Amino acid sequence: MKKHIYIVLTLTVFTTLLSFTIFQNKTTVYIIGDSTAANKNPNTFPETGWGMALQSFFKADVVVDNRALNGRSTKSFLNEKRWEPILEKLVAGDYVFIEFGHNDEKVEKPAVGTSLAEFKINLVNYVNQTRSKKAIPILLTPISRRSFKNGVLIDSHGDYPKITRQVADSLKVPLIDMLIKTEGLLNQLGDVQSIKLFNHVDSGNVNYPKGKKDDTHLSPDGAKQVAGLVVKGIKELKLSLVKKLN
Repeated sequence: MKKHIYIVLTLTVFTTLLSFTIFQNKTTVYIIGDSTAANKNPNTFPETGWGMALQSFFKADVVVDNRALNGRSTKSFLNEKRWEPILEKLVAGDYVFIEFGHNDEKVEKPAVGTSLAEFKINLVNYVNQTRSKKAIPILLTPISRRSFKNGVLIDSHGDYPKITRQVADSLKVPLIDMLIKTEGLLNQLGDVQSIKLFNHVDSGNVNYPKGKKDDTHLSPDGAKQVAGLVVKGIKELKLSLVKKLN
């Protein structure tokens, strides 16, 4: 009887320690950014953020915590206290994927728009605060809009991607240049074929009775392909996350 109890206790302790070890070894990947990455409500489907598709690329020891939100900029994400709870939870070895620009460039909207100088300051603060918790910041330029004119893809982001690249270079932050990667994908597909990547919906859809032609936000297929480009960037940078990919 005593031997049986001993075996049961030993197995219980072993299982508890194993569970604790697995829990301890989990890596959290936070995403902060705007609607192009954000989780979406069912009433906006098929609009899909690329952050929603990222978890499927990882093994179970990575948790993607997507905090990106529609309409947010580096400024409004801070002012609305969206960053504070993330910073409080960060632990050594976590990652923060930082992708802003789409709304920072809307300078006509003071609540979200930032000057290039302010955009730079905000990015630097995100990076430094992430590093203060011994977590790992990753900068991403904003994804391309589907803005073809006469068959030629036009960049609509101005100098905001340039600032992201400058911050990455000056602070030695790993950079995934999503603008270049998504421009490459759109150019490869062309004006017509690239429609499938975006939230284009025929009339009669339950969420869009009058239809929708949205060249900023992604479709489920677009989100998966863009998340795949993020993963490609992870591999190119040789991040430790590579060994945690499926």
